[in-house]
Amino acid sequence: MIWENYVFRRGVAVEDLWDDMYADRKTNHRPMRLLYIAGRGFDLRANDVISKYVERLNASGCQIEQATLLLVGFGGYQLSSELEELTEENAGILEEIFCRVGKVETYFIDEIEDDEELNATIMLRLGASKILTYLDDVTDVILDVSSLPRIVYLTILLSILARIVPATDSQDRLTRQGVTFQVLVGEDPELDSKIAALDPSNDLVLIPGYSEAFQSETLRDMPMAWFPILGENRLAQVLKVESNIPDWAEICPVLPHPSRDPRRGDKLLTEYDNALFVKRQTPLSNIIYVHEGHPFEVYRQLLEAMLRFRSTLAVIGGSRLVVTPLASKLITVGSALACFEMKMRSVDTTSGVAIPYAEPKRYIADVGALRSSKPDLSVLVLTGDPFQI
Repeated sequence: MIWENYVFRRGVAVEDLWDDMYADRKTNHRPMRLLYIAGRGFDLRANDVISKYVERLNASGCQIEQATLLLVGFGGYQLSSELEELTEENAGILEEIFCRVGKVETYFIDEIEDDEELNATIMLRLGASKILTYLDDVTDVILDVSSLPRIVYLTILLSILARIVPATDSQDRLTRQGVTFQVLVGEDPELDSKIAALDPSNDLVLIPGYSEAFQSETLRDMPMAWFPILGENRLAQVLKVESNIPDWAEICPVLPHPSRDPRRGDKLLTEYDNALFVKRQTPLSNIIYVHEGHPFEVYRQLLEAMLRFRSTLAVIGGSRLVVTPLASKLITVGSALACFEMKMRSVDTTSGVAIPYAEPKRYIADVGALRSSKPDLSVLVLTGDPFQI
């Protein structure tokens, strides 16, 4: 496994990790060239995350040769006037905080027009290509997913990994490019469950680089296993994807357990009972449980499940593995890592992995809940300094 040895911290341990990393950087006189990617969205958790990071970076005394905050904007979503105002307020706060260490640039992924959902995949691919140009000559990349839509941060995360992690089994694959890549998450599953994603698009959006196993005509008769990773208030999206899954496909719902709410898994079973269990006659034994608060456990559990299916179905000609992440941010990031490694392991085999998603056109969220959220800060370090042998 690529991340058999991993670096993951939560709460105050995050700031301790940063202090250690940047103290070592300062001691060894290695200056930093930083790219910090965040969303220009309405989720105020991003403010808390960037504030803590900039505070620790400044306190470290590490030499900063250059630092850029890239705010990724996105159109095509219907928001209330309150959420529109909150988006502008949030962007202003992010810029003000980061100006203490560097410059701010904004890049808008073009608005997706009605009935042209196919353009969403194209725009994601173009957006990822543009963002990757910012990686030239940087030593550190931060991706804060706290205020980014799911399809956007999945695309950016997987594109950066494809750029900096070589397809090799060598021991230095996580350090070879000389880039330390961190993913920051302001996690609040309760708040996530209160943000309603409505009116899914008519056509599915596919994460760039993870579409062939779902779209290719030459693979259409190959056995398929679908892993819907379930979260609250996503029934319309599940139904949209489910309508594109063959009747004969194996369905393996993924539920959070352990969870902060011990009954969360049971509630999700009730919410999706008709769609996945009654209609599709999915046996309860197919359920996969993953740790709500530990993305690397999600990564391990999902990857092992996909590898089992690939091994089992190899005797009849191969397999298609389809993952639809609809859960909290940490679970989604963990599932993305599993898909990345599964794709890398499938290069020379008759199997593939796809990530189809029914992108919502409208978001509803209570501004009071957004302002009162007390997120738990988490960091995943995916490449770079901590992996030096």
